[in-house]
Amino acid sequence: MDKRLEAGWLQRIAWSVLAWGSLGLLIWVPFLYVAVRRGRASDWGAFAAFVLYECVTLPWASWTSGGDGDPILGAVAVLCLLVATAMLLFAVFEDPRPKQAAQPPYGAPAAPAPAQGQPYGYPYGR
Repeated sequence: MDKRLEAGWLQRIAWSVLAWGSLGLLIWVPFLYVAVRRGRASDWGAFAAFVLYECVTLPWASWTSGGDGDPILGAVAVLCLLVATAMLLFAVFEDPRPKQAAQPPYGAPAAPAPAQGQPYGYPYGR
């Protein structure tokens, strides 16, 4: 069962804005939507990965709250937001427009017409 999940650029950008606007706290929401709608194991894996990210970074942020901050935590958060944005914009959703059949290049021979009656050539040599 291979389901397509189509989305235009406006919907893709809206899901990315949700992830960035919540500072990564709701980064798992678009992937839950995709996993429920499409139901693939890989979609549930992506959802689980982003939930695990939340379960790791929230305690990590509270443990390192004293002082100037943790540059590694910031780098991990920005990297995770960039990966999620790239996935939402280019990998998860499919283009809603149908693909057009490729036309043969100019000057290419056309497909042969089906033979009608007896073919040309020497019929006794076959």
